Amino acid sequence: MTEYLAGRAQMGTSLGFHIVFASLGVGLPLLLLVVEGISLRSKDPGWRLLARRWSRAFGILFAVGAVSGTVLSFELGLLWPGFMGYAGGIIGLPFSMEGFAFFLEAIFLGLYLYGWDRLSPMFHWLCTIPLALSGGASAWFVTTANAWMNSPTGFRLDNGRVTDVHPLQAIFNPGTPIETAHTMISAYLATGFAVAAVYAAGILRGRQGGVYRNGLLVGLLLGSICVPLQIITGDINARWVADNQPAKLAAMEGLFKTETGAPLRIGGLPDLSRHDTRFAIEIPGGLSFLAYGNARATVRGLDAFPPGTTPDPRPVHLAFDIMVGIGFALLGLAAWSLVLLWRRRRVPEGRWLLRAVVASGVLGFAGIEMGWMVTEIGRQPWIIYNVVRTAAALTPAPGLVISFYVSTAIYIVLGLVCGLLLLHLAAVSRREGEVKVEGEQV
Repeated sequence: MTEYLAGRAQMGTSLGFHIVFASLGVGLPLLLLVVEGISLRSKDPGWRLLARRWSRAFGILFAVGAVSGTVLSFELGLLWPGFMGYAGGIIGLPFSMEGFAFFLEAIFLGLYLYGWDRLSPMFHWLCTIPLALSGGASAWFVTTANAWMNSPTGFRLDNGRVTDVHPLQAIFNPGTPIETAHTMISAYLATGFAVAAVYAAGILRGRQGGVYRNGLLVGLLLGSICVPLQIITGDINARWVADNQPAKLAAMEGLFKTETGAPLRIGGLPDLSRHDTRFAIEIPGGLSFLAYGNARATVRGLDAFPPGTTPDPRPVHLAFDIMVGIGFALLGLAAWSLVLLWRRRRVPEGRWLLRAVVASGVLGFAGIEMGWMVTEIGRQPWIIYNVVRTAAALTPAPGLVISFYVSTAIYIVLGLVCGLLLLHLAAVSRREGEVKVEGEQV
C-alpha cells in the first residue's frame, strides 16, 4: 500500500466508522421525543420505559461518536494540510457551527440522562426538543461542508490564493439543499430500521410484551416513512450530479463511451481494459431519460474527459448499484409492513417479515456507507472539485501506512467495546423487564 492510498484509506475508515454513530445521533433523539411524548399523552408506563432504555443506549453511542468525531477533526489538519490550506477559511464557519450544535446536544443529553427522576415529566420531555434539533443541526452543518467540496463557491482564486471569501455563500452552495436532505433522511431511515431490527430479533427469540411491540412499531414507521423520501431525493441528487459532475455520473453508471440514448446499466462489472461494463442488464434509453428527462439525450461517458480527471468506475458503479438495490429492497419491506399493519390493525409479527426487518437493520447503514463511497470516490481525483487534487492535499509526512493500520485496529477495538457495552445494557434492561407494567411483562 502506498502512502497516498494509506492516507485516503485512513480517512475513509474514520468516516465510515463515525457516520454510523453520527446517523444514530440524528435519528435517536427524534425517536426519544416521539416515544416519551406518547408516554406523557397516554400515561402508559411501557412507553416511558422504552424511552428510558433508549436513552441509556444513546449515551453510549454519543460518547463513541464524540471520540470518533474528534479523531476526524484532528485528521483533517494532520493528514490533509493542503485541503485545509484552501478550505479552512471558507468552511470554517460550518465546522464552528457544528461545534456549537454538538455542545448544545451534549448539554441537553446530560440534562436528559440525569433528569429522569429529578425533572418533572413535562420538562424532561421538553429536553428532547433541543436534543433532536441540535443533533440534526450538527449533521446538517457538516454535510454542507461536504456539499461545498462537490460544488465549491463563495470564494475567488487569485494566483492560487483564496480571496474574497463569503462563508454564507459557501454554506448555501448549489449542492447543499439536495445533499443535506438526502443525508438527513438517510440517518432517520437507518435509525428507524435499526431500532425495529433490535425488537424484531427479540420477538423472534420468543420475547413478548408491549415494549417489544412498541419498539418494533415505532422503528418500522420511521423507516417506512423515510424510504420513499430517500428514493425521491436520491433521484434528484443523481440529476444534479448529471448536470454538475458528469464524470461522476459516468462512473456511477459504468458508462465508458459517450452515447445518445444511453442505456441504464443494472449490475455488471466495469472492465478498464475493454472500456465496457460487462454482464450488465441494460434498459435502452434508461439513463438518458432518468438524467435528462429525454430517452434520446446524449450522456457523456468517461471518454469525454481528459485522462487522469475521472474516477475509477469499478468501486463507484458497484457501490452505486448496491445503494440503489438496498433502497428498493427497503421500499419493498416498508410496503409489506404497512399493508399488513393496515389490514390487521396491529403490529405485524410474521416470522418471515421479522427476519426481513432484522436484515434491514444492517442494510440501512450499508446503504449509507455505499452512498458516501459514491460521493467521495466519485469526486476523485479532486478533493475540492475542479480546484484541488487529492494527491496535492495529502501530507508529505511519512508513516501513513503504519498510521492506517494502527487507527484501524483502534476502531475495531472501540467498535467491539461499544457492542459489548450495548449487549450488557440490553441484558440489564431485560432483567429490569421482569417487573410487571399493567399486568404485562415488558
